[in-house]
This record gives sequence, structure tokens and C-alpha cells, in this order.
Amino acid sequence: MDVRQIEAFHAVMTWGTTARAAEVLRISQPAVSKAIMALERAVGFRIFDREKGRLVPTSEGQLFYREVEISFAGIARLRSAAARIRDYGTGEVRLGCLSAFSTNLVPNAIARFRRKHPEVSVTLVVAGSSVVRDQVAANHLDVAVTADEIDQTGLDATPFAQIPAMIALPPGHALAARDEILPADLDRVPFVALAAEDTTRHEAERIFAAHGVSPRVVVETAYSTTICGLVLSGLGCGIVDPLTAPGFTDRGMVLRPMRPSVNFRTLLLLPPKKPSRLARDMAECLCAARDQLAPPR
Repeated sequence: MDVRQIEAFHAVMTWGTTARAAEVLRISQPAVSKAIMALERAVGFRIFDREKGRLVPTSEGQLFYREVEISFAGIARLRSAAARIRDYGTGEVRLGCLSAFSTNLVPNAIARFRRKHPEVSVTLVVAGSSVVRDQVAANHLDVAVTADEIDQTGLDATPFAQIPAMIALPPGHALAARDEILPADLDRVPFVALAAEDTTRHEAERIFAAHGVSPRVVVETAYSTTICGLVLSGLGCGIVDPLTAPGFTDRGMVLRPMRPSVNFRTLLLLPPKKPSRLARDMAECLCAARDQLAPPR
């Protein structure tokens, strides 16, 4: 016996006639009759009696139908499970982000997501943008936020946030009295710089070069949070993402806008294959958290 024969039998038992079964299955009525006869040969007993052109189930046919119903219920469960897996994945969302967002925006987004999907677990990976990018490309992460200096080839990458950078100053620094920091103010000043590959650093260096100034770099690091800690320790001033600053401004670090301004630009990444509905929901929560969270001044 094969699946088509079982489907024909189930349809006739459900709808009462071969004509209606054929209509439901979208095949011809002779094809239904042929499938029923083939099934009877396969099982070795009559499933229907033919009475005046009608098919009447035999007692053996009724017993067989009970087993078929159990099988069809299992198939329905399999279809439902497949739909859940297609739409929601494994019941887990793997989220990656750069450190700048790991203490404020991303926790906000995860809280929103958990309110909507309390049964779904979330794995958060905080790493450098290139590491996060590679994990998304390999389908090890479902959604991520990274800086824009990454290679976007083969990814679903869309602009996520453009955040005006701020100058972080140690407590009591001479420039803390200024309302804003100009390039000339930073000439030969001890400076904690972003990593060499950072696009925000490149943007700042172009501005410094255009104004003929050269801050004195004492430390380089990839993370705004690390810059904040180094600035707070008195090593110099630095350009930071203001979203990383609240815990440090509470301890005395000073933030001032820089003119001309530079920006931290980030991307929202999804895997090259079609993302699950859970991944799309997490992306929506990230966007909602972004829209709510205002950088401190």
C-alpha cells in the first residue's frame, strides 16, 4: 500500500462518496476508485461492499479506518510541528552584539522579547563585530548588531543606528568647562583612541587632519566601555559611544559633544538564509529599544 491509496480511502470514509473524495483530493473519480481497489489488494481484504453503486464500509474496513485515523492525527501533528519549526526555529534565539549595546539597549530588547515569548530562551553573545559577523554568516547566531566596518558580503545587513559620538573627559579635566570640544582643543592632548580599523576613528582622524591637529594617543582599544574606564582612570580623553557612558558618568566622567561631530554607525544583521519568525521578532524588539533609548547628555 502507498500514501495515495490511504489518502483516497480516508477521503471516501470522511466524505462518503468517491465523487466528493475526488473533488477534495483534486484527482479524478476513476483515480479514487482505482486507488481503493489497489488498497484492497494490498491489505488482503475487502474494505468496501459495493451496493447499488455506493461504497459501504465493511467491518474490516471500519477497523482499518480507526488505524488510519490515528495515523492521520500523527501526520497532522507532524505538519504542525514542521510549521512551528519553520516559523519559530528551535525555541531559542541566539543574539549577538558589540559591547557598546550589551548593558543597555540589548537588555531592553531582550526584556521586550521575553514579554512576548516567555517560553523562548535567549543566548547572548557579546564579542567584537568581526567575530559576531562570522557567527551570523555561519548561522550560529540568528540576529546581531555590529559596527559598520565589517564585510557585509552574503548577509542581510541593514543600517541600525547612527549615534553621535561624545568626548569623554576625566573628572576635573581642563576641557570639562567647555560646552563642546573643537579639534584644536585636542591637539597634543593625551588621548585614548579607538582601534585602528574603527570607522569612527577614521572619521575623526580625517577631521583632525583637516584642522592640522594631532591628539597624543596613549592607548588604543576596540571598545567604548574600555575607553570610558581608561578615561575615568585619568589616562586621557577619548571618543566614546554615549550609550556606554551612564555607569561611568555616575562616577565622575564628563561627556561633551564634539564639533564637527563624528558618528558611531551600526548594522542589524540576519543570516543569509531566511530568518525564523523569532529572529524577526527579536530584530523588531531591538529596533523598538533603539527608538526608546536616548543617548545621555
